[in-house]
Amino acid sequence: MHLDTLQDLALRLSGERSVDAVLQSIVDGLAQQTSVALARVWVTRPGDVCGSCQMQTVCPDHTTCLHLSASAGVSLTGDIWSGIDGTFRRVPLGNARMDFCPSPIRAIATDRGGQLLHVSACSQWADPEWIQQESIESFAGHPLVFRGETFGVLAVFRRALISEQEFAWLRMFANQAAAAVANARAFSELDRLRQQLESHNAYLKEEVNTALNFGRIVGRSASLRHILRQVDDVAATDATVLITGESGTGKELLAKEIHERGRRSQRPFVRVNCSAIPREMFESEFFGHVRGAFTGAVRDRPGRFQIADAGTIFLDEVGELPGDLQPKLLRVLQEGEYERVGEDVTRKVDVRVIAATNLNLADEVREHRFRQDLFYRLNVFPLELPPLRARADDIPLLAMHAITEVSKRLRIQPPTLTQADAELLQRYDWPGNIRELQNVMERAVILSRGGRLRLDIALAGLPAPAPSMTIPGSGGDDGILTDREFRERERENLMKALQRTEGRVYGATGAAALLGINPTTLASRLRALKITPPRPR
Repeated sequence: MHLDTLQDLALRLSGERSVDAVLQSIVDGLAQQTSVALARVWVTRPGDVCGSCQMQTVCPDHTTCLHLSASAGVSLTGDIWSGIDGTFRRVPLGNARMDFCPSPIRAIATDRGGQLLHVSACSQWADPEWIQQESIESFAGHPLVFRGETFGVLAVFRRALISEQEFAWLRMFANQAAAAVANARAFSELDRLRQQLESHNAYLKEEVNTALNFGRIVGRSASLRHILRQVDDVAATDATVLITGESGTGKELLAKEIHERGRRSQRPFVRVNCSAIPREMFESEFFGHVRGAFTGAVRDRPGRFQIADAGTIFLDEVGELPGDLQPKLLRVLQEGEYERVGEDVTRKVDVRVIAATNLNLADEVREHRFRQDLFYRLNVFPLELPPLRARADDIPLLAMHAITEVSKRLRIQPPTLTQADAELLQRYDWPGNIRELQNVMERAVILSRGGRLRLDIALAGLPAPAPSMTIPGSGGDDGILTDREFRERERENLMKALQRTEGRVYGATGAAALLGINPTTLASRLRALKITPPRPR
């Protein structure tokens, strides 16, 4: 080995930006040196806990170990030694018994001192037959240390004696190689942060494009004020929150309010729709993947938990998560740990979890459709959003807010919401809640064309028309029902429809078709009235 050659190799390493490229360049360059049979680099990484590690039974501490990460060399028969498997693919750094791990690699990393051994000493731990067949004469190893941190071990097997001077040159090269590894790690971390920032920015743009027009919580009803008082109490903590309520009640808006009132308000707020993620993409979507992990994985991709690190992750429709995927979510919620697809490195994450569902998770647990331990992990601080029909006082305020936002977006003069319009809106059931109200008001503003608010046309297009103040067949104005009487009449009607269809809600012979309404609307009303359909025969 020549000093000039090693210096040229060190100069080439300084231009690499990838840790893997640096490690491969080290072993490739050393393998080209005079009489070098094999060059290898082990890197310190989190320890293996898998059954394939040969040192598992004698290594009680799996925290850190040396991973064989790069290898280069050619046998006398022409075989290429580039594999990183085999007996010494992992070398423990914990309290493993020395007689089970006689390799000097561990001692080099632990003591941070180099070792120069001749063939007789090599035979005590390396394969004697291999040493003889390949005419190995000496071994040299040095730690890769930079600014007090041990990155790994560099080792060389040579078919000639390594002099003390060459051993010293190799030590200088190892120091320069360690600096190159540190620089590459820094560049990789900067690239990871850049990709995370790009992913977060892209995610925010997507969220802005799909967000609701309501930019804040609107209302002054007693039920809403009660919820907001609870939000004030929990926002200052990092407690996990489970928001329940019918579809369209504003669960995501409430989750954002909790995030913005908390200490993580300046950090990311990341939404995940659990019901929209395909089973095969669950781990990649939640935890990310590395390049080449599967077909189509052309680059490293951070998962939603990584993007949300130090911020808040909102698990929407968490009750729709398939049962076989729930344990994977439970682990990251309990331990704050995960692995990206295609990578064996365990990563830590610090996120606040807010979940939402329109299902009764306690019932789902009883029916064995939702894990009990996951339910307890999510149900630390439950918040139940009331449906819009229970917030009648807020309907005019929400309608006026929607008119203002839509008119601003369409750049037209906002039409006036009259008292008669407000009363008409308050008489409707709103099975789709705030989302349905918003859609109706947007349709009414568009139809008004800058003139009178055409609420009559907008309401006429609903799947289920607004209930009249007089009930058909009741004899005119004398047959007016109170709200309680109307609810009871509606409950009786729905129960009769379910009995006639033997509990079927969907399909041509279901209760929804019999009632002439959308099946999802019927399902929403059944949940609101706490009616459980009988199981179809």
